Amino acid sequence: MIIGVPKESLHQEHRVGLTPDAAAHLHRLGHTIVVQHDAGLGARFSNHEYEQAGAQIVYSAEEAYRRADLVARIGTMSSVELDLLKPGSVICSFHHMAVASNALVAGLVEREITAVSYELIEDAAGNRPILAPFSEMAGMLAVHLAGYYLQNDSGGRGILLGNVPGIAPPNVVILGAGIAGRTAACHAKAAGARVVVVDTDMAKLRTVSSRCGGQVATANASLEPLENYTASADVLIGAVLIPGARAPILVTEEMVEGMRRGSVIVDLSIDQGGCVETSRPTSLDQPTFIVHDVVHYCVPNMTANVARTASKALTRAVLPQLVSLAERGTGGAAAADPHLAAGVVMYEGNLVHAQVAAAHGLPFVELRSLLAGAGA
Repeated sequence: MIIGVPKESLHQEHRVGLTPDAAAHLHRLGHTIVVQHDAGLGARFSNHEYEQAGAQIVYSAEEAYRRADLVARIGTMSSVELDLLKPGSVICSFHHMAVASNALVAGLVEREITAVSYELIEDAAGNRPILAPFSEMAGMLAVHLAGYYLQNDSGGRGILLGNVPGIAPPNVVILGAGIAGRTAACHAKAAGARVVVVDTDMAKLRTVSSRCGGQVATANASLEPLENYTASADVLIGAVLIPGARAPILVTEEMVEGMRRGSVIVDLSIDQGGCVETSRPTSLDQPTFIVHDVVHYCVPNMTANVARTASKALTRAVLPQLVSLAERGTGGAAAADPHLAAGVVMYEGNLVHAQVAAAHGLPFVELRSLLAGAGA
């Protein structure tokens, strides 16, 4: 199989869909790897490293896409790239397709594309092993960034995200007790903050309490209004996830208006639309904006700022799935592995993920019926 690795087109996207080590592994298995010139440069992987791994360097995105049976990306696609796609090819990436434009999804359908969404691939326990390292990194970065934007010259309250003797610590409120929220909670507590994690899932809240050594407060979002927490927050971290669907709006504009002046919102759910009503996507070169005197950080691809770490984490998590897809094809790989099949949102132009289909008002078809019809 020919595997294409294009240079990411999203503004300020420094990550790459395949590292030289992974390219070498796939090359040893007999697959052809086609890498666009400078695709890995943002993550400090040189063209020479890819060539040493057995990859072929090509000098246009068009060639990287047109030659590929399978494309290994990391960021969301743009409509500009639609015309570069080889009809019937497989595109592997963090698609976040529920919040993609209708035009992009329609274009993928028209070209009979198969789309594998890394964020939806599961393991035997129902966890998301490819999304997990990115959630951990996002949780760490959220605390680091919140501390920075609390500073005066960043528009913040002028307080230190830490524990200074004799001074009350800052309040950090985290919405969502998944991996990102849990990681953020433990790091914020380690920095010296007073932390409360809010969720409706008591099992996840217990896990947060245990992982953070019982040093963070937890609250059931079903039992009292969120504004009880947002009003006193110096930092609000949104880490809410509904797999495959748009994130719910939990924090209204009225609640934001009631927050402390100079407080900071880091909306980690922004790649799925955001969980704060006033959130809108930003970029690494213009990461924040201010609404109602509250600093908002809403960068969907925030781990692109630690591109080398993120690219390595992706490769280590996804390589077994890429090998399976390359060796068996999507149909064979999905039929053999229901956990990988959970990540297939589009199969040969058919939307096979119910929530994604509903989000775009398009027909939903069960993947297993398509595989059965094809004899996969």
